[in-house]
Amino acid sequence: IRFRGYNIPQLREKLPKAQDGEEPLPEGIFYLLLTGELPTDDDVKEITEEWKKRSALPDYLIDVLKAIPNDTHPMTQFSQGILTLQKDSIFSKQYREGMSKMKYWDPMFEDVMNLLAKLPALASYVYRKSYKNDEHIPADPSLDWGGNFAHMVGVEDEKFKELMRLYLVIHSDHEGGNVSAHTTHLVGSALSDAYYSLSGGMNGLA
Repeated sequence: IRFRGYNIPQLREKLPKAQDGEEPLPEGIFYLLLTGELPTDDDVKEITEEWKKRSALPDYLIDVLKAIPNDTHPMTQFSQGILTLQKDSIFSKQYREGMSKMKYWDPMFEDVMNLLAKLPALASYVYRKSYKNDEHIPADPSLDWGGNFAHMVGVEDEKFKELMRLYLVIHSDHEGGNVSAHTTHLVGSALSDAYYSLSGGMNGLA
């Protein structure tokens, strides 16, 4: 497996890491996949801060999640959560307004950034709702994307946070050959926004 020409051992060496950490930050692989260039520490910090700004789950989403029975399959809840966020799609709004094809990339990027920022909070909310008596853990603004996900799930062990960072990095290799990535690409090819596309992919994964 290679990411923009780099194998996993090279990425573990070259990508920026959390303070006192040994594993690469997912924000770094996101930057590499998007630009083709290895990020600096400042590049990664900028992405971390940007995702923090966009990470809060809206009240209407929490209302929908609360209305779903707790014994509903977690992937069903997760997919419904992603789809519920679709109402805020920037791409969908601008597409309906007739934007030029040359401008598709910008609102799609904004949707993806908003969605990526919210996924850890959404996934941990569904997990805690399904398996931890619906008791939820607020985000820790001092943590990075992967570390904060581990925190919100309820695991404070630093080694687990490191494992989660590495896990999220190496799972970014999905180019389209498996069901979920292929479905996401397929739905997106019909000019669906990121929310429709990822929700469809999660249904395939489930």
